[in-house]
Amino acid sequence: MADPRYESYMGLGPKRIPHWEHWSNPDAATYITGIDFYAHPKGCMEKLLEMYPWSGVGVPGSDDSIKRPEEQEDKGHGRWGADYRDYWQQDIASRRFSSDEEALAFSPLAQGDFTGWNIVEDADYRDEEAVYRRFRSWFPEEWGDRAPEGSSASCSFYNTMFMWPLLTFGYQRFLSICLEPEFARIMDEFAEINRRVFRSFSRLPVNFVVCHDDIVLTSGPACSPAWMRKYIFPRYEEFWSIVKAAGKEVLFMVDGCVDAFADDVMACGARGIISEPYTDYKRLARKYENPFIAGEGDNRVLMRNDPAEIRAMVESMVETGRMSGGYMMCIGNHIPFNVPGEAIKRYFELSAELGYR
Repeated sequence: MADPRYESYMGLGPKRIPHWEHWSNPDAATYITGIDFYAHPKGCMEKLLEMYPWSGVGVPGSDDSIKRPEEQEDKGHGRWGADYRDYWQQDIASRRFSSDEEALAFSPLAQGDFTGWNIVEDADYRDEEAVYRRFRSWFPEEWGDRAPEGSSASCSFYNTMFMWPLLTFGYQRFLSICLEPEFARIMDEFAEINRRVFRSFSRLPVNFVVCHDDIVLTSGPACSPAWMRKYIFPRYEEFWSIVKAAGKEVLFMVDGCVDAFADDVMACGARGIISEPYTDYKRLARKYENPFIAGEGDNRVLMRNDPAEIRAMVESMVETGRMSGGYMMCIGNHIPFNVPGEAIKRYFELSAELGYR
């Protein structure tokens, strides 16, 4: 039986439109399934996936009970799903360098080992073979160097290029130094680290590489097109050509409204884009031949929990799905812990009813 996620990534238009949901709502899972997530996290999510098999929600590896949010001690850094954070990344980054001059003197290659840096991709990048072995451990040994044909097996990298300086320096310092001439050397060194990553990816038994970079805000670009076309897009083209030469496809993930740069991303070699509802997906579906696209659903609609509005949103999503064989249904700006379970259940039930090509 064909993998509908593979078919969607490749733009082959499976009849049932599958979902790619960013799920962080344990209380909604409890509401929908009737199984207490905190008492039985694995059993709860298994039941949710059984009810909506096309939803793609993740299932924990253990059914051991977990602390409820009100039982957790540190609540100072905001909640994410079932847990409160124990740190705020931008706070750490803002204290990492005492001045712009110190930041501009930083050498990513001399550092090499970013273990414990809270940059999402915390790891040691000094030895490319060690980088490869770390990523290879994610996949079954029996696969060798090729993923099963027609499978949606993928690897991912959060810091495709833009996120490296953003997470290393913090947002404000990044913006204060990114136009300085010395910044070019820093980006060259981050690019060399990523060459090691993408050469490693080219050897993995995967069919897809998910590349994440938050290159835009909800209002659009954070940096100018000229800056992006100097520091970012040429590296995308280079990195993605490495994995594409090995027979893998690239799926690009980005927060915000990517309209200003969507064509650049596609020109660099992406098979498609998963973003947020601020992006014009119908334009992408019209312009490109069956691109992978996801993220059109809006959690603000779910938050309002208006049955007619949720139905209209799902109908619009299905309309786009019929325009592109690569479309996947997705609440692009996430399903966090405070979205009403009733609204999510309604969204899933309407998807079950209407989500067909």
